[in-house]
Amino acid sequence: MEKIFYISNLDCAHCGAKIEEAINKLDGVESAVLIFPLKKIRVRGELGSDLLSAMNKTAAAIEPGVVISADEPVIEELHHHEHSCHGEHSSEHEHSHGHSHETENKRIDIITFAAGVVLFIGAIIFGKVLHMELPELIFCGCAYLLLGYNVLFATVKNIKSLNFFDENTLMTVATLGAFAIGELFEAVGVVLFFRIGEMFEEFAVSRSRKAITEAAALKVDEADLLRDGEFMRVNSEEIGVGDIIRIRTGERIAADGVVESGSSRIDTSAINGEPVPLTVNQGDQVMSGCINLSDTFTVRVTAAVKDSMISKVAEAIEDASAGKPKIERFITRFAKIYTPAVIAAAVLTAIVPSLITGEWNRWIHSALTFLVISCPCALVLSVPLAYFSGIGAASKLGILFKGGDSVEALGKVRSIIFDKTGTLTNGSFSVTKIESFGSMSEDELLEICGSCEQVSLHPVAVSIAECCAARGISLTGPESSCELAGRGIEAVLQGRGVLCGNERLMNEKGTKLPTAEKIAIGSEVYISVNGVAEGRIVVSDSVKKTSREAISNLKKMGIRTYMMTGDRPENAQAVSEELGLDGSWGGLMPQQKLERLEDIRRESGAVMFVGDGINDGPVLAGADVGGAMQTGADLALEAADAVFMNSEPESVVRAKKIADKALKISYQNIIFALVVKAAVLVLGLIGHPNMWLAVFADSGTAMLLIMNSIRILNTKKY
Repeated sequence: MEKIFYISNLDCAHCGAKIEEAINKLDGVESAVLIFPLKKIRVRGELGSDLLSAMNKTAAAIEPGVVISADEPVIEELHHHEHSCHGEHSSEHEHSHGHSHETENKRIDIITFAAGVVLFIGAIIFGKVLHMELPELIFCGCAYLLLGYNVLFATVKNIKSLNFFDENTLMTVATLGAFAIGELFEAVGVVLFFRIGEMFEEFAVSRSRKAITEAAALKVDEADLLRDGEFMRVNSEEIGVGDIIRIRTGERIAADGVVESGSSRIDTSAINGEPVPLTVNQGDQVMSGCINLSDTFTVRVTAAVKDSMISKVAEAIEDASAGKPKIERFITRFAKIYTPAVIAAAVLTAIVPSLITGEWNRWIHSALTFLVISCPCALVLSVPLAYFSGIGAASKLGILFKGGDSVEALGKVRSIIFDKTGTLTNGSFSVTKIESFGSMSEDELLEICGSCEQVSLHPVAVSIAECCAARGISLTGPESSCELAGRGIEAVLQGRGVLCGNERLMNEKGTKLPTAEKIAIGSEVYISVNGVAEGRIVVSDSVKKTSREAISNLKKMGIRTYMMTGDRPENAQAVSEELGLDGSWGGLMPQQKLERLEDIRRESGAVMFVGDGINDGPVLAGADVGGAMQTGADLALEAADAVFMNSEPESVVRAKKIADKALKISYQNIIFALVVKAAVLVLGLIGHPNMWLAVFADSGTAMLLIMNSIRILNTKKY
């Protein structure tokens, strides 16, 4: 059993990681995953009636004031003053009282911050310019209280709950210690920088959260449903398969379906990232979440709202937020060791050198700088935020990652293998050449072949029938017909024996074929009448418009590209040469594709496979990263780690660029944070303590790293 719970008043990523770990240890819990930016926790296991109470008790012991609820709270306190660890100072509410409360909180924040800054400037004037010690002390004390009151309140609650390894407590001890040894300006400067860091973090996290939750807002609450000959406004949950709904100008489509009547242009960018509006006519498929830009039309629903595309998109994005990359799990484990180690170093630094040298003020000052940088929030929040932002940026472009771990894995991929039909090619066959061997015209050959092939559902047969319809050629039913698997059709048409099929069928039936030019790509359908070969029709698939550019861009990124297909080796080779692939294999069964993928993995490392067919399920699951085109089979979509909503190869390039950037930024964040913190620690150990540098190493670094992480949200670069 799996259930989503909602967590309020939690602003510390480090504390969130501790809460997640503690809930995982509760009886009946198989796994618990905290989705920190969305303030949700997903719990799987035997969820008893007392679990919620146990989770609240566990969370409150770690972070006082945190509340976990089974239902989404009406007032979701995303930012809470009394539990801020690089916290944010605003709340998101769903009704007027909530907005009033949010506005009031922001007003208080602005006033206290401005007053604190003014008092701090006054303290500097009195102390550094006028050298008046008492006013300096008073102004510094008042500035400290205004800028750091939330930290002080949180410390009091931490002490009551015996939770001492919290940044609020450590910050309080460090700044009060600075006051005690006469470092007034450093004490106030620390809380001032800390407060500025909070403001930047609020902006960064809110922006990232907004990017990834926009899909949920695309769901349509109401729609016009046809009942008893009239359209009635109903809740969209009442819409069922087969119902007729009306889509007026400016409205979003409530459910997936087929245009029943009318025509219009629709904006599909929310689903597939495609900026150019799509023209739809009667019989065309439309997806939920798209906006009707021009004329009113009606849709026959093919999937209930809960099963429609926009619901799947929202669900996929939420699922992706819960998938944690390996590097994030490492940072969580590292944080458990780092904070106690730095605190221990602070205690030793305060005592041991002081006993030897007698310089207590100097070494206590060094110890206080250690306390300021002892919380690993910069890493615990900024690293997962990089992947979280990557998922948000990808969703705007119609790319759905199924987890941060999928983004991380794609960032390490060095080779990408594509399926052919429906992936690099359109997967829709069309007649590309008609050749007569005798006196029959093209239309006569089409009429004979189309009349015989119209009973078949094979894509080649369907394409020939469609060509006849496009040319206005009337077809007649054969007196008898027999479909020969893998070869073609044998029929009697207007008293004549007709064969329509490949070269193998002609050879089996003793029909002699004239020497003809070999077809590089496509399937040949020969037409024989009464044992005489009269001509051939070539049916071929066309390469997608973005395939060539996508392969070229991947090569520029240093990625090797391959193709594996069950189609004829000759067709595979022709497409490969046209696109400039590094290699291709045709005529492969699913297991052979998997074996070939293993060979490539051994040669060049992590591999991505992109496909769309039922037979691609095993190789999609076996690849380091599986990518599926949205137009593909359900099995392929289920097995994939990433789904491309516009089904174009260029989406693979965009996904790779986003993944590369997320991986690069996560490593940048780790290296920068550790180097800066290590530098400040070393300065403290060699007797050059500086709390201004310490607060930069903590709040300043967190601010910079979080801003670095959300750079991924700029989709114009992909």
